[in-house]
Amino acid sequence: MIRLYNVLRKFWYLSDVDEVQLLEESEVLETPDSESLDIVPEENAGLNKALSTYRKLIEKKGGLEPLNEKDQENLEKRIKEIESREIVEKVEEHEPEEIPCEKGKITIGPPTLTRFEKARIMGARALQLSLGAPPFIPIPKTARISLDIAMEELEQRVIPITIRRVLPNGDFQNIPIDYFEK
Repeated sequence: MIRLYNVLRKFWYLSDVDEVQLLEESEVLETPDSESLDIVPEENAGLNKALSTYRKLIEKKGGLEPLNEKDQENLEKRIKEIESREIVEKVEEHEPEEIPCEKGKITIGPPTLTRFEKARIMGARALQLSLGAPPFIPIPKTARISLDIAMEELEQRVIPITIRRVLPNGDFQNIPIDYFEK
């Protein structure tokens, strides 16, 4: 651990306090000269870097031999196609809206409960039961812990719960537990 700290300490973000103080003392506020103002950041610098990396990868796939003319033409054609694509810089704001849920019609996700949804429901219900909530079913003889009761309640679909499934754009669907297949 100490060795790792000493290695990382050499980098600027973990430098000595003395070095930082020396840098602060040596910094002098100067007016920028005209040459520094003329420097304009390259437009689409990220795109150009990505394309050069793409070009290197394709050329390395060929191995030791350089690309033949046909492959070189195809590579240039693909690069021009990529350059001509529209660059989306700002995503339009989208107001999330609810997708209505008709009886038996689940439009987001599978028609059954996922294992994650089941785990969340059973865990929440088991916690409620352990804190004294009344069970919705008669307690089975085989139940030893609150999780067993929660599992049985989930199987019988008596827990009054609604699952919210959300799409990446924010749209969502609230699905009652009764609508899921067993």
